[in-house]
Amino acid sequence: MEKRLFTSECVTNGHPDKVADSISDAILDACLAQDPASRVACETMVTTDFCLICGEITTKAQVDYAVVAREAIRNIGYVYPGDGFDADTVEIQCRIHTQSADIALGTNDTVGGAGDQGMMFGGACTQTPELMPLPAALARALCNRLTQCIRGNDLLRADGKTQVSVEFDENGKVIGIDTVVVSVMHSAEFAIEDLRAYIRENVISPVLEAYGFHIADVPHIHINPTGSFVIGGPNGDTGLTGRKIIVDTYGGYFSHGGGAFSGKDPTKVDRSAAYMARYMAKNLVAAGLAQQVQVQLAYAIGVAEPVSLRVDSYGTGVISDEKMTELLRSTCDLTPAGIIHKLNLRRPIYAATAAMGHFGVADRPWEETDLASKLKELAGI
Repeated sequence: MEKRLFTSECVTNGHPDKVADSISDAILDACLAQDPASRVACETMVTTDFCLICGEITTKAQVDYAVVAREAIRNIGYVYPGDGFDADTVEIQCRIHTQSADIALGTNDTVGGAGDQGMMFGGACTQTPELMPLPAALARALCNRLTQCIRGNDLLRADGKTQVSVEFDENGKVIGIDTVVVSVMHSAEFAIEDLRAYIRENVISPVLEAYGFHIADVPHIHINPTGSFVIGGPNGDTGLTGRKIIVDTYGGYFSHGGGAFSGKDPTKVDRSAAYMARYMAKNLVAAGLAQQVQVQLAYAIGVAEPVSLRVDSYGTGVISDEKMTELLRSTCDLTPAGIIHKLNLRRPIYAATAAMGHFGVADRPWEETDLASKLKELAGI
């Protein structure tokens, strides 16, 4: 029989698109640190020796955007002169203006409406301790471990990718890991066979073991399958904010709405409502009400209450999807202001999400399961 495989990918914070995300979120954090009411929609483009920062920012904060961008690039690890992109020599241009007055009319503190229309999704399942889909969790864990190794090994560079294919049975239960792919930029002095041995031992093996698997049981492992990966980062590929939305969420296992996260302040429901949807889905699963849940929210610009809320438990719920939806409506304030208050979002916490992941990370407020006991009680379980 044909294998039932699901594949998810991830990228390190040195990937060109993630460099752009990190700069946008570093600027957001710098604004929020001084003015929690900042309205920020910051977009970044990076390419060889060049960085362009654009967008709409309305804030009382005094921020030198170019200085913030250079520091973000330095923290990622682009500090090697001659590599085509480094923190000290990259040219930075800024094209920033204030938020549209028309948008501001619907999102000010008096109206408190959503900053845009759109739909947002959140998901959770019992495949991992963090209640994330296993393919996405493993791909993210490999990237985060790869980033740790990059910071401790001068022969590695910041750009990297991972991909994991997990085999499931006909009931959706995990059978095992079928394929692991890791690609990482490196110095020309790092011989390819030495690099492959290093990645097997220091990245793949410890991550698989942390999730209860062994590298010897994975039939297909590809490490830098094309060989040399010396030209990379923004010097090898142009990066843009918001192009890694599937990496940022669930690796394709659950749905994704129309908007990206990075560079957006929490009045933008593309970000805040997606975080709230994850919070609700995770708490439903943590309460034992279902083994797998997807929550959808939808908003209209300038309107505070969502126009829709939907729960789909894929037939795994111990109560109906409609009942779970009612429980969420009765326990959660889903207005933008309510979400911001519940998750404490008007603070500089976003650069870390661009670098290390938005979901399945323990210190994120939307990863808390403090609602689970209440949901369980109200469900009569």
